Amino acid sequence: MVNLGFSIGPLRFRNPVLTASGTCGYGTELDDFMDVSRLGGIVLKGTTMEPREGNPYPRMAETPSGMLNSVGLQNKGIEYFEKHIYPHVSLYNTNIIVNINGSIIEDYVALAERIDRLEKIPAIELNISCPNVKMGGMAFGTNTVSAREVIKAVRSVYSKILIVKLSPNVTDIVQFAGIAEEEGADSISLINTLLGMAIDTRTMKSSLSTVTGGLSGPAIKPIALRMVWQVAKAVKIPVIGIGGIMTPSDAIEFLLAGAAAIQIGTATFIDPQTSVRIVEGIENYLITKGFDDIRDLIGFVNKA
Repeated sequence: MVNLGFSIGPLRFRNPVLTASGTCGYGTELDDFMDVSRLGGIVLKGTTMEPREGNPYPRMAETPSGMLNSVGLQNKGIEYFEKHIYPHVSLYNTNIIVNINGSIIEDYVALAERIDRLEKIPAIELNISCPNVKMGGMAFGTNTVSAREVIKAVRSVYSKILIVKLSPNVTDIVQFAGIAEEEGADSISLINTLLGMAIDTRTMKSSLSTVTGGLSGPAIKPIALRMVWQVAKAVKIPVIGIGGIMTPSDAIEFLLAGAAAIQIGTATFIDPQTSVRIVEGIENYLITKGFDDIRDLIGFVNKA
């Protein structure tokens, strides 16, 4: 037997494998394929104050070793979530984390306050890659001032575990990780998608209605791994690695680089059971290497 568990503050996870926001809906989409309670947690799709229709189609495109998306945070809003989604996800025997999004700081604050009152939701993931309408559409997470303001505002009203999801579309991601830690984040997740685009040469038009979109999948893994390694060395709070994790070996690389946990995203579209297989693969790796606790693995590349 090996210990796969880890903690973010007082919140205990049975293993380090979580789903990534936007790739498994509200968890119910995976019910036909696996028991999500076998995972350390599930991060639900992005939730906003008001319902959002999302961007026009086409809003997904396959690229070499990756996928572009510009879904646009399509969801039915917090009121629908409270009435129709929460009663179901609260029955899962795992940690349920809600990814929250807003166009102004007040949106984030209002969402955090409402979710704070939901007993079975122990954590939120604060997505600061959203456009700040008061700053002309610049993402909160690409400006140090707005990043600090939104994290501080949410922390002041939210009493449970606060995970801040960082954008990679910045010059120095370590600086933003430091701001998140300074303003009271309990954990940092990274990376969100990289900004990219694709053109259909048959139609001579962009493959996405929005022209640009977020690139995910194996193509971004080396960049994500590098950023996780940098951030894990710079902060004292747990880091959750995201980006192109398709196999147990990919996940183990992130753990060795310093991540305390990982999230599975694009791989779920290919095989919905990927996350469970990665849990099993990490356990087998620990046994093979003679480790009895996953904490001995985390950041090992810097200990060697």
